[in-house]
Amino acid sequence: MIEALNQRDNHLIMKLNYYKNTDSLYISLTEKESVDSQEIRDGIVLDFDEYGLLVGIDIDNASKSINLSNLEANSLPLENISLK
Repeated sequence: MIEALNQRDNHLIMKLNYYKNTDSLYISLTEKESVDSQEIRDGIVLDFDEYGLLVGIDIDNASKSINLSNLEANSLPLENISLK
């Protein structure tokens, strides 16, 4: 597991991607590829890498359950932020 975490550190970058045409929000926790997924409840899917570590969260019908017009980040040690 330590090896998996060390390898994961090289790929850490969190991104929030909203897809208006499907009303889905994907929260990418790393650039590593997902090899397994688990739907934890209707419309919420967790993606895992080859080591079973969480790499992303997919939320369907996001605008119906989340206020997408406002994003707040508290006490994050940000070095870089990009808005596109």
